[in-house]
Amino acid sequence: MSTTGHPEGPASATSDVAAALGEAGFVRLVAAADGDALAALGVLADALEAAGTPFQVTVAALPAGADRATDADLTLSLGRPAAVADASLGIDGVASRAAYDVATAVGPPGFEPDPALALAGVVAAGAVPGEHVDTDRAGIARRPGVAGPTDDPAEAVAHSTLLYAPVSGDPEAAADLLADVDTASTDEGARRRVASLVALAVAGDEAATPRGTAAVERFLRPYTGGPFGTVGGYADVLDALARTRPGVGVGLALGAEDHAVALEAWRAHGRRTHRAVQAATTGRYDGLYAVRCDGAAPVGTVARLVRDFRSPEPVVLAVADGESAALRTADAALDIGATMAAAADAVGGTGDGTRARGRARFDAESSEFVVAFREAQ
Repeated sequence: MSTTGHPEGPASATSDVAAALGEAGFVRLVAAADGDALAALGVLADALEAAGTPFQVTVAALPAGADRATDADLTLSLGRPAAVADASLGIDGVASRAAYDVATAVGPPGFEPDPALALAGVVAAGAVPGEHVDTDRAGIARRPGVAGPTDDPAEAVAHSTLLYAPVSGDPEAAADLLADVDTASTDEGARRRVASLVALAVAGDEAATPRGTAAVERFLRPYTGGPFGTVGGYADVLDALARTRPGVGVGLALGAEDHAVALEAWRAHGRRTHRAVQAATTGRYDGLYAVRCDGAAPVGTVARLVRDFRSPEPVVLAVADGESAALRTADAALDIGATMAAAADAVGGTGDGTRARGRARFDAESSEFVVAFREAQ
């Protein structure tokens, strides 16, 4: 197997991408397997459809999964570099935020990108919604409570991958945590009480790190809007689908998927992720926190949760059966994509990524890959 590596050059400027899309007769969108890139794909696909431009879409965990010949005039990668791409968005930033700007320029007169979808991508990327999306005009506002994709706060607390707490993955424990609150009430006081109990559960977790108290903020006081009631809940569903059922995820991003199917995939992904974190074997090294999961596991989501709520180190590497994902904190200097590519190459695998995150597949023992990653740091 070969190593895909780190394509040269930064992400393309949004103005250049908009101009290229405006001239293309057929476009291919290649998205990384995460909620931010999937939202970016949906935002741009909507604009292309409105403009009458034919397009094709692909979601792939690694660029090798996107390497196939097409007749596209322009191939645009979203959220991750790809050798097949003519241009890219969101390589070291937020793909959905950049896509919103491009879609505004590409769409016909009067066209407005879906603000809920764009904001969901921003939340999925771990960023704070900013001024790029007109929330006021779209009727999107913040309210007390938690960011779930259903009306049941206990279900959101148990299955969401926007937080990690002692009750995560356990619907009964989550219900017990909120037992003294009327969770069916839409009263602001009840919703504030739910949010307070969740925040206290995270802050009071003996195994938590200081980063967790900041990371849980995106689960609290959510933005309303989108097909699941809250933007954060929408983000969580998109991220789960991008990683586990990309075909369903594309349908959702394009506005055509059965929400019941999407929600069941979200629940299953949340349960698998939290169980994997709970059962993982960990190792702490200089600047690295390694998490080894038994069997198959959603390594991308595991790495994110451990980085945000468990890791005492700035870089997290999650390894499962033949695949791995790595992430770093914003202030860490390590180039994750280059390190992941080198580690994968050392064990005969395939690795790639950006400066902030990376993925790999390999046919070796998990411990062997951890050693290769450490040597490549």
